[in-house]
Amino acid sequence: MKKVFEVFWRFLFLGCISFGGPAAHIGYFQKTFVGKLNWLDQTSFANLISLSQFLPGPGSSQLGFAIGLRQAGVLGGIAAFLGFTLPSFILLYLLAINLNTAEQPWVNHVINGLKLLAVVVVADACLTMFKSFCNNHTYKLIAFITAITLIIFPQLSTQIFILLIAAGFGFLVNPSLKSVTSEPAQHFVPDSNKFKTLPLILFFAMLFALPLIIRVGLLTEPSELMVIFNQFYQAGSMVFGGGHVVLPLLQQTIGEALSNDIFLTGYASAQAVPGPMFTIATFLGAELFAQNPLLAATVATLAVFLPGFLLLLAVESSWQSLAKKPKVASAVMAVNAAVVGLLVSALYHPIFSSAVSSAVELICVLLGFYLLRIIKLPIIVLVLTFIGLGLLLAQLASLNII
Repeated sequence: MKKVFEVFWRFLFLGCISFGGPAAHIGYFQKTFVGKLNWLDQTSFANLISLSQFLPGPGSSQLGFAIGLRQAGVLGGIAAFLGFTLPSFILLYLLAINLNTAEQPWVNHVINGLKLLAVVVVADACLTMFKSFCNNHTYKLIAFITAITLIIFPQLSTQIFILLIAAGFGFLVNPSLKSVTSEPAQHFVPDSNKFKTLPLILFFAMLFALPLIIRVGLLTEPSELMVIFNQFYQAGSMVFGGGHVVLPLLQQTIGEALSNDIFLTGYASAQAVPGPMFTIATFLGAELFAQNPLLAATVATLAVFLPGFLLLLAVESSWQSLAKKPKVASAVMAVNAAVVGLLVSALYHPIFSSAVSSAVELICVLLGFYLLRIIKLPIIVLVLTFIGLGLLLAQLASLNII
């Protein structure tokens, strides 16, 4: 259980500071679990990123779940999810039940500082992963084309298309498999026989049987909480591309139960808090069931994350075995190179474009990159530094100094 508790508090800390969306989360995970703790090597980390890109569900949370799974088994995966999700769950739940509460200005200043830190962390992750996975001209070209394409055409469909093209190219053309040569980190390996078929059965049972039970009327009066669970589970099963995509799906699923203003407030709030954007389900669940908003928020949150985790449990061990086959390994390396390009495009927009709006903020980012990359300051020191910078910049702006 010691490993499980360590997984929990490591992810709890990251859940408190991980602003900036999925790309930033990958940067924080890479810095913490590959660079600092050595829970897994760079190649294993990239393989898990590739897997999370192709499965429906919250990509960065699936990545975190997989890291916890490899470190401490299924309980470790659950601990990773709980730790990473809990801070945003609490913040969005409190917002949902206190919509009319006056906003504290200093909170926005702290968030702005942490957004600048997200730029630093993602830039560092891009550079690290570029050095590891773009080690010949072919992979560098894949990363470059991916980044340019997604900057010009940032749609989800483009992202999926280019990842599929990269995988097919790697599988058929089989460019050099030169890769990271570091030895794998020692970690817990889940029993692949124990966790394979059951998660798939549960995934499809809840995907098809639950709505059938509700719609056909096998339950005379299905509880409102069961309906909420089904609605959010269906949305979580169909989402490729993360939290930005889950909002329109939830709007279609929930229909007229909530106003557009509520949806947009939840969407904006989910972007403003650290951790996974899928916790928009927390906000919407609390708004849907006024009789017991905490219970409804919990049900909605678990339901929207559950499909992606069940699929990950079903295929993660098989993915590790497949990734060792030469052609599949080549396809994975090509996808990894494309993921580097994807991270670069995300670094440009929305992370950099939404965080940096002045020369002073750009200087702060460059300073942070120097402190992280060259001085190698611990992440907690950088967090405190950028919180202070956010407050300082706001004070200077109020005095018309900048």
